[in-house]
Amino acid sequence: MLNKISQSCLGSLFIYTFISLLNFGVEVKAETIDIEPKIIQESPTLEKWLQKIPNVLDEINNEPSFNTHLRLGYLYSPSNSDKLGIGVGIDDLFVGKSSLTLTGDYQTSFSGIDYSTGLNAQFYLLPLGYVVNVAPVVGYRSLGINQYNTQGLNLGGRVKLILSRNNSADISFTQTFVNLGNSDEVGISILSTGYAITSNFRISAEIQQENSKVHKDSHVGIFLEWILK
Repeated sequence: MLNKISQSCLGSLFIYTFISLLNFGVEVKAETIDIEPKIIQESPTLEKWLQKIPNVLDEINNEPSFNTHLRLGYLYSPSNSDKLGIGVGIDDLFVGKSSLTLTGDYQTSFSGIDYSTGLNAQFYLLPLGYVVNVAPVVGYRSLGINQYNTQGLNLGGRVKLILSRNNSADISFTQTFVNLGNSDEVGISILSTGYAITSNFRISAEIQQENSKVHKDSHVGIFLEWILK
């Protein structure tokens, strides 16, 4: 009986010692991994993972795949006597850490007769890290085209396709209506795309169409954008 107990104890001790040696071997092996500092410095992702393994799902849900950007650009209106103008604005200014963003802009022809300005709020319905997102748009807009003026509540929606994170490349389409359902209703369609040329700046192009019962106008814009991180 004592012999069996001794054998059992020795067996358990042997198994415990073997497992301990295995764990010790793994730890030693992990500590002796040698990575050149230059490789780590050139790879922010590797450096981040070595410090702490990130929660990828949490990042997708909470870290936006796009940034706020300021824009300044040049406008050309082929449907309005080939008029030229300028446009300035800010796109997707985040309100805290929420899915709510603000977008504002001002556009005018060099003659000063034609103008368009407004402020919109977008609330993105999908996690901010997704490559595709949609948002209802609510805001206020005032515009004047060839002495035709209107202003009022601006309602619609936006679809955003992120081709590369952090505004490196994206495409968006926004459709809104000023004074929806009234006699002076104006529909505004905007197709925009942008591509980063540096880590802080990008070039974007925009096609905008404005339709009302009494007038139609369109313009093409080229913008230099400053990415705010």
